[in-house]
Amino acid sequence: MVREKKIGAKIREIRKLKGMTLETLAQKTHLTKGYLSLLENDRKVPPVATLLTIAQALDTRISDIFGETEENASISIVRKDERLAMAHPGTMFGYHYESLAYKYKNKSMDAYILTRPADPQWKPVMFKHEGEEMLYILEGVTEFHYGQESYILRAGDCVYFDSSVEHYGKSLGGKPVKMLMVATLPAQKRQNAE
Repeated sequence: MVREKKIGAKIREIRKLKGMTLETLAQKTHLTKGYLSLLENDRKVPPVATLLTIAQALDTRISDIFGETEENASISIVRKDERLAMAHPGTMFGYHYESLAYKYKNKSMDAYILTRPADPQWKPVMFKHEGEEMLYILEGVTEFHYGQESYILRAGDCVYFDSSVEHYGKSLGGKPVKMLMVATLPAQKRQNAE
């Protein structure tokens, strides 16, 4: 099920519940008010890194923005056919991501299968957000940029990093890159969410 049309409405709902103006959210996220308005009106679909930044500014979890239902249990199983697809190729930044563990209540990690299509016209966009992130390459080859460094990562390679440093990746070899992405909230935000 693709839920990208509900993301913007959920951001607006959470922002209003917190009594926050669009301008305040723009200041906290360092995103423009116009861009946030496009998101809230479902005219743009942001990448996971931008959603993490928005979730942190709203003092909530990314799973709340996705409207993911959570079970009240100490274990959660999501079958392959139960994954929530959150965007599809051709949307903003060209990412397709599927939420893997959306049923677990008060989680401290968000896990996704992230696919970056091969696109020779793609222009890099740097991401930066609080927390830590891990990418495990499942298929393809990516050039991963972290700060001033770049690394070639292939299937089976893993990178774990401080996501407050600017980063991005691009597909190499004319083929899409599929990876497991796990992102954490900073410890203080995690405690507030509980």
